[in-house]
Amino acid sequence: MRKVLVFPAGTEIGLEIYSALHSCKEVELFAAGQAISNHAELLYDNYHQIPSIHSDQWLDELISVVKKLDIDYIFPAYDDVIVALSANREKIPATILIPSHEICLLTRSKSETYQKLKSVVKTPKVYKDTDDVVTFPVFIKPDKGQGSFGIKLVKSREELQQSIEEIESPIISEYLPGNEYTVDCFSDREKGLLFSGARQRLRMRNGIAVSTQIIESPIFNSFAQKISDELSMQGAWFFQVKEDINSELTLLEIGPRIAGSMAANRVQGVNFPLLSIFEAERLPLSILKNSYPVLLDRALKNKYKKSIDFDSVYVDFDDTILLGSQINLQVIQFLYKCVNKGIEIILITRHAGDLSKTLSKYRLNHLFDKIIHLKKDEKKSSAITHKNAIFIDDSFSERRDVQKVKKIPTFDCSMMEFLLDQ
Repeated sequence: MRKVLVFPAGTEIGLEIYSALHSCKEVELFAAGQAISNHAELLYDNYHQIPSIHSDQWLDELISVVKKLDIDYIFPAYDDVIVALSANREKIPATILIPSHEICLLTRSKSETYQKLKSVVKTPKVYKDTDDVVTFPVFIKPDKGQGSFGIKLVKSREELQQSIEEIESPIISEYLPGNEYTVDCFSDREKGLLFSGARQRLRMRNGIAVSTQIIESPIFNSFAQKISDELSMQGAWFFQVKEDINSELTLLEIGPRIAGSMAANRVQGVNFPLLSIFEAERLPLSILKNSYPVLLDRALKNKYKKSIDFDSVYVDFDDTILLGSQINLQVIQFLYKCVNKGIEIILITRHAGDLSKTLSKYRLNHLFDKIIHLKKDEKKSSAITHKNAIFIDDSFSERRDVQKVKKIPTFDCSMMEFLLDQ
């Protein structure tokens, strides 16, 4: 089992790496990042604080964590961190899953990327200064930016002059009005490009594709092949292109890392982080991809910090585990999480039919440590004997009685997402 550290783990990149690797038998995941509120602290089981890479202590702290945890691999999960780790690669006692330092520096600069690849693929026209701009609109953005920070569509010379002063190291480029795509790629350092999968960026938030759809077209693979060959890419990487006024694909940027929405290709069978580990070990690689339409749409997801402890669960059956004629999958998921943790599960019900037959029908015969089948006039609170317990029931009156009499936390089905995080 490889010990893998994600740094900083709270970015969208870090969250995708978690989704790709947390259930893989080959990997034990660890997280690191600044001592600030972030989602990784609630998602990863092992989170370690490391100062910002702009502080003097960050490298010593990172090395200390790597040695303490005996880390094998580090996934950088932020663009500036890629350059910082690649510059200190020889000092860090773990394998950094990125290409060469030269490629990391090159891809961090859009202007240098365009200069390097202008004879290989189509790159946008870049204006030397504001006086070179004759027609509008044009696009301005930081040369070393990420996401949508600092980017702006400029429609007049006055607006251009004002905007250019607000951006650090700005570049002025032609406006590309067409569709925008991300192409997720994987390259072997010896065999070259092994996979490229394009997806259209349908809706963006802060530069992140929160709605993206798989697109099949050989033109994207040709584009990817040229970049991979020219830069000798290795492991997982991606590039973004946009159609110009003539609908011709034009390069926007290249990222030598995992992309936050690579999940769209991951669910077809391409686990980019795991493949990157295997590529670093020089294992023989093959990619098995399914072929079906995929549209990924992302939204905010709730995550809760652990705040209660219990060693037993009392759970109702009708309208709780069983909703009409269907199993409540969230409740069952939680109950099996309790099985994994050795927490006792007690079914407490007034089911009117043959309970044994119903449990058998839904293949639940052996899930419960104990079954309490009450008569119609018996209160559930009278049958609860565990003090360090919780109670799950759809009925408000049942929950109110149990909470009043037994002084234990009570939950209905709408609250399961909280319990699933405990």
